[in-house]
Amino acid sequence: MRIVHIITRLILGGAQENTLITCRELARRGHKVFLITGPATGPEGALFEQTMASGYEVVVVRSMRRAIWPGKDLVSFFKIKKLLKEIQPDIVHTHSAKAGVLGRFAAEKLKTQNSKLKTIHTIHGLAFHPYQSELVNRFYIAVERAAGRRTDAFITVADAMTEKSRTAGIGLDKPYTTAYSAIDEEQFLAEQTETQRLKFRQQYGIPTDAIVLVCVARLASLKGHKYIIESARRLSGKHPNAVWLFVGDGGLAGQIKDRIERAGLKNRFFFTGLLNPEMMPLAIHSSDILVHCSLREGLARVLPQAMLCGKPVVSFDIDGAKEVVNEQTGFLIKPKDVDGLTEACARLIEDGALGSRLGRAGRESVKEKFSPVRMVDVIENVYRGLMEG
Repeated sequence: MRIVHIITRLILGGAQENTLITCRELARRGHKVFLITGPATGPEGALFEQTMASGYEVVVVRSMRRAIWPGKDLVSFFKIKKLLKEIQPDIVHTHSAKAGVLGRFAAEKLKTQNSKLKTIHTIHGLAFHPYQSELVNRFYIAVERAAGRRTDAFITVADAMTEKSRTAGIGLDKPYTTAYSAIDEEQFLAEQTETQRLKFRQQYGIPTDAIVLVCVARLASLKGHKYIIESARRLSGKHPNAVWLFVGDGGLAGQIKDRIERAGLKNRFFFTGLLNPEMMPLAIHSSDILVHCSLREGLARVLPQAMLCGKPVVSFDIDGAKEVVNEQTGFLIKPKDVDGLTEACARLIEDGALGSRLGRAGRESVKEKFSPVRMVDVIENVYRGLMEG
């Protein structure tokens, strides 16, 4: 099949890593794959180097941006439409809000010339959520409903995304399929040597005997760093050997560091900045507990990544988190519940045996669920089902 994937930008992020793995695996299976994307702007890092020599063609639409920008959006629409007309794909598969809308509307225009063309959209997360105004949410829902009428099938990264989309009236007459976001599991399952872990800690000034609570997330709004900082303030007095590691970068880096300093915790927090994706397994293996306090997420890839590393996880109970985190693998905390977050972290800091038991169970529970082969098998079956009518 000739398959075009479209995503807004290739920053470091779950949707982007998912899309690159999908393109890579489909190309390995003999499909002709194209990836259309906008430029990677901002401090979150780019993934373009991962597209090199991966067996598929990458086209950058310079005008495509994440923010709503009518002039550039119109230019992007016509550019994508032109590219699709040149490529003549069997499948157009879109990802993320902006590219999802532009790509599906552009593909719809070509269906009058090619009735066999099929359009799929993956929902990694939703643009509408409780933390913005009702008017903005109504606008996004209306746009997604319109795009949904131009979609032949939906793929979601968690059952929770299917439920939320259908509740909002999006694509009610279209099939939905869950394909858990793939992880290159071998990197996380491979044990790191003690020397590697100590070297990583030394690189960032982390005490070798500290208990490290790691958060892997962009330093951006709704990622919940302030809740981790507040729980750290409450825990620091009772647990002098506990430290916190923030992996990532973003527009709120300065504000987050200021908040830590005001809380008197400057010597208890460490920052890696942007890490190359290949370094992520070492960062998690060099830590003891994964803490994830995002307020909106499809299904955060770092949760199964930490489980593959055999680490216990503490996560806010949002969207798809409950599909991997349970009492056997970690702690699910009500969003914004700092008391619950503090208590869960304290239990894991104090009871290493509990953390080891949860970590082992977590590893077993996600070993096969997030494999690239399994995800692409599901996606390919969706494609074939559509093509076969």
